[in-house]
Amino acid sequence: MSELTLTVMRLGFLAVLWLFVIVAVQVIRSDLFGTRVTQRGSRRGNEARPQQTARQATTTAPQQQRQQPAGGGRQRRGAPTKLVVSEGTLTGTTVALQGQTITLGRAHDSTIVLDDDYASSRHARIYPDRDGQWIVEDLGSTNGTYLDRTRLTTPTPVPLGAPIRIGKTVIELRK
Repeated sequence: MSELTLTVMRLGFLAVLWLFVIVAVQVIRSDLFGTRVTQRGSRRGNEARPQQTARQATTTAPQQQRQQPAGGGRQRRGAPTKLVVSEGTLTGTTVALQGQTITLGRAHDSTIVLDDDYASSRHARIYPDRDGQWIVEDLGSTNGTYLDRTRLTTPTPVPLGAPIRIGKTVIELRK
């Protein structure tokens, strides 16, 4: 083998090694700091309301239930009014549904912060559509989001009482 071929192979191996190091650093960085999630347009003034953590939502739920929804409209009969954690470390946590997007994950700015090894930083979100139905969407999580034992691949409407599973945590929409 010539000296030139050996030098080119060494430089190629060095380039591949540096590429591996850069990718590994990016993966560790995204795991520590999360990925950036962009909003898709305004949904009934969501940007104007600050999001709450699960603890804040639980303590302020009675105050929120006394308030009328924005616009003075009524909710549909049989529509869910709260999100309840039925299994996992946050069992019993309740969040009042006021038409805002609810984010789920390990990130500290999530509405419900999940302390679960199987949850991603930005795992899933639940939001109302224009018809008043609630939609659950997986945000590209590693372990997936399940609705009634079915792994979600697209935004899917959530029936009343259907379990949404994220790792060891189960969440349901209730009246």
